[in-house]
Amino acid sequence: MGMLAWIAGGFASIVAALTFAEVAVLIPRTGGMVAYLGEVYNEKVGFLAGWMQIVIFYPAFLAGYGVKIGTELGEYLGMQYTLPIAMIVIITLVALNTLGSKTAGGIQVVSTICKLIPLLLLMIFGFIFGSGNNPVFTPVVAEGKNVAAAFGSTLLAVLFAFEGWTNVGAIAGEMKNPGRDLPRAIVGGVSIIMAVYLIINIAYLWVIPADQLMNLESPASAVAMKIFGPTGGLLIKIGIIISVLGAANGFLMSGSRVAYLLASQNTLPVSRRLSSLNKNQVPANSIILVGFLACLYSLSGRFDMLTDLAVFSCWIFYTLTFACVMKLRRAKPDLPRKYKVPLYPVVPILAIISGLYVIVSQLFLSGSFTRMLSIGSIVITLLGLPVYILSKKYYAART
Repeated sequence: MGMLAWIAGGFASIVAALTFAEVAVLIPRTGGMVAYLGEVYNEKVGFLAGWMQIVIFYPAFLAGYGVKIGTELGEYLGMQYTLPIAMIVIITLVALNTLGSKTAGGIQVVSTICKLIPLLLLMIFGFIFGSGNNPVFTPVVAEGKNVAAAFGSTLLAVLFAFEGWTNVGAIAGEMKNPGRDLPRAIVGGVSIIMAVYLIINIAYLWVIPADQLMNLESPASAVAMKIFGPTGGLLIKIGIIISVLGAANGFLMSGSRVAYLLASQNTLPVSRRLSSLNKNQVPANSIILVGFLACLYSLSGRFDMLTDLAVFSCWIFYTLTFACVMKLRRAKPDLPRKYKVPLYPVVPILAIISGLYVIVSQLFLSGSFTRMLSIGSIVITLLGLPVYILSKKYYAART
């Protein structure tokens, strides 16, 4: 089921990115989904997308990454230090991001390089030194498990790994022929990522069987230890930690900018403070807000729960954005389009179906805890409506 989910998740990300890109190219405004949904539907829908990103998506991802680093280091220092380490990671990243965009960007460059090294080493040496006697493709699901429910939860975890395809539209303006080159970039890029994820998971199973991997807090580290021994495994673990640190930094940078955007529109409480820039010309208060929420979320200590919560919440708005393509094609058919989603309307329909499956599987096919978590995220998102209305009224009265 895991292997199938990597393929399905890659395919869903490809059709999603191909569809999303048409809206991004057609509405080249700062803010991403906030701008797209605000223009196609109304400002409130756009605000809710941004509100969800600020209070759930970005803080949950940042917290999840902090917990992951805490778990990795906790294996050496003691698992009781997982939460303190997660908090320290988040607070340190907040402090570094307030120093300016150049500092935050430097972290991204270093972490990207460190990300590739562990992946390549684990893939190559996993197949060389692994026994290869472990079952990889069977059984599909554990005995007594519902296939649809298992696939839904597995797909949600996989989609977390593919996050980032929403940014592909930003490069369209730099392409000489986006109609030809953007689909190639999306299909080629996501396909390579899908292949890497699939191969490295097979490599894990080549070394350690699934019934053992499922009980490990850090499967990659365990595989590294078994292949390279304590010293080599430690070096791989350090590479993984730096990689995760970079991912966390990226989400903090993006999340704080969404908060800054909404605050600049006077749609958040204390908007004046959140939209102010410090001496380093970065929205320090918005950075602190996202970091503070991440620290609260990290108290759960559960990486998978946090990432599942983030992915589910965002795919609701992704699906609304997919529908924007068809809505704009009907409402503004003569609008010049540098890029059109290929095989229209098949690809947008497949993207919408993928989004609906993610939503329906979590609300109706998952376990009670996951279902309650999903409903809770919808409630928190909808709480943004009174926040939006009251903030608009408050700042309108003061102008």
